[in-house]
Amino acid sequence: MRLPAIQGTIRRRILVNFHADPEVVQGQLPARFRPKLQDGKAVVGVCLIRLEHIRPKMLPEIVGLSSENAAHRIAVLWEDEDGVAREGVFIPRRDTNSPVNYILGGRAFPGEHHRAEFKVTESETTIDLSMKSLDESVAVEVAGKICEALPQSSIFPSLSAASGFFEAGSLGYSQTGKANRLDGLTLETKNWLVEPLDIRNVYSSYFADETIFPGGSVEFDHALIMRNIDSEWRSASDLYV
Repeated sequence: MRLPAIQGTIRRRILVNFHADPEVVQGQLPARFRPKLQDGKAVVGVCLIRLEHIRPKMLPEIVGLSSENAAHRIAVLWEDEDGVAREGVFIPRRDTNSPVNYILGGRAFPGEHHRAEFKVTESETTIDLSMKSLDESVAVEVAGKICEALPQSSIFPSLSAASGFFEAGSLGYSQTGKANRLDGLTLETKNWLVEPLDIRNVYSSYFADETIFPGGSVEFDHALIMRNIDSEWRSASDLYV
């Protein structure tokens, strides 16, 4: 049985975004999905999120749990069973430092997780984060500081354009142990505010793997950070592909 909703605080959420060749990205998607494009490019990335006070809705904060988590994501479009166009993200991999998320993910709430170690050093204006999965198949590094604008090389014309693109992707479908079934989870935020990061170091072993993304098919675009956002997560219907 799954919890209908959980609530808590997004203490920190970093969206590390890359743009990629749509044809290459299509090859990594279940057939039901197609990449959501920006300026002719697919948008992929990693969501690095610290959650605090996570608990079933209506329970007090004191019983809530904290965790560091990572989700590799691809912005996608698809049509539901009624032919209605939908958008969100496809998540081929989730990692966490929380034993609870690892054990209960995909059971009490959507999203099967792998175990990982996180190292984080941060201040009000800077972040230095690394993650390595315990199975040694995924590693992520990001370091930077808050700034005023996106890099000039970004495919997004403005911060507001990037913010709107990612806010619309609140519905995520995750890979599960069953090849034809995806777990659905919807994020509802009480407010939505992103700030750009000036990145001095960025790495994802997933996007650096040339057996998945051949050389030149994926490039870093920009990174955003959100902090102190009250949020709810609700289960969405499974999607079969």
